[in-house]
Amino acid sequence: MSEAIDHATLDPSRGPAEPLRLMAVHAHPDDESSKGAATMARYVADGVEVLVVTCTGGERGDILNPAMDRPEIKADIGKVREEEMARAREILGVEQRWLGFVDSGFPEGDPPPPLPEGCFAVQPLEVASEPLVRAVREFRPHVMLTYDEKGGYPHPDHVKCHEVSVEAFEAAGDPDRYPGTGEPWQPLKLYYHMTFTRERVTALHEAMERNGLESPYADWVKRFEDEAPPRWAVTTRVPCGEHFETRDKALLAHATQIDPDGFWFVCPLDLQREVWPTEDYHLARSLVDTELPEDDLFTGIREKVCL
Repeated sequence: MSEAIDHATLDPSRGPAEPLRLMAVHAHPDDESSKGAATMARYVADGVEVLVVTCTGGERGDILNPAMDRPEIKADIGKVREEEMARAREILGVEQRWLGFVDSGFPEGDPPPPLPEGCFAVQPLEVASEPLVRAVREFRPHVMLTYDEKGGYPHPDHVKCHEVSVEAFEAAGDPDRYPGTGEPWQPLKLYYHMTFTRERVTALHEAMERNGLESPYADWVKRFEDEAPPRWAVTTRVPCGEHFETRDKALLAHATQIDPDGFWFVCPLDLQREVWPTEDYHLARSLVDTELPEDDLFTGIREKVCL
């Protein structure tokens, strides 16, 4: 395993510093724009190489924008979502890679129906993880972003995305695992998105009410009263308020999924920047020394890679 993490101990006498690299692993097209988009835009602006990995094509996603709910779009939703993803990645300035799995859909009912045959969520772990291990070994990220074990919310593709991300983080640096997928590479830090935390949602809700605005978060705040405290604490808050416009433009690029008159855009950007100008994460794995709390995903890495 030691051979796989030589990049963590670079000596400046060995040549020019290598660029920092960030990989964000997501379940569907649009997830990258609703979770961590401003963070990615901030790091792109700082010269970091950023790759979004999208596990599925979103083929079973519902059309959530009434203006896009048309028969010709429903008939070719996979292609439409691919085109939306192309626009979003251009707005964010990131690279993007499809893993090629089929959307599992969100099973509804009591009891819920079985998942569709061959979809992403029913794949054996090693089958689902192999293309991500290959992507890690090719792109060589120093930092990976993914969801927690509940997927952020319990969509089966989000849960599977967590599983394959953890597997790839732990396996990509081991030359004995996943043979034939490239030279080993060990990422140094793995984070979980902490996007809709109780603290952030409550702060935005209270700020809107103070300013005489109707808050879209009232039901969320009420639900929080009956929920147990979250398992994962926020360890890292990345300042990125100046990139909120870019995040919103990327969201709007996913026109089948995002209603421009909907929830995402009710809270004014200036108020968001004033109240909560960060995107937040939990540091789940680290192979470098760091001190918590952090304000940079590359804390402990910059000192080694960017000497």
